[in-house]
Amino acid sequence: MTTVEVKNGDVNSALKRLKVKVAKSGVPSELKKHKHYDKPGVRRREEKKEMIKNSHRRNKRRGN
Repeated sequence: MTTVEVKNGDVNSALKRLKVKVAKSGVPSELKKHKHYDKPGVRRREEKKEMIKNSHRRNKRRGN
């Protein structure tokens, strides 16, 4: 369980730190993955498409 200590009554900064910690732990992406069932072939196709997109980004950054 992710916890954040509130310092000096500053709730806004504590909330911001909590959001960052939750995002880094991967909870939102896990919820998104389990929202509905994906067939294995569809999942593989999406992963392959994502890998191609990421490789294009890496190549684009290297070229500059």
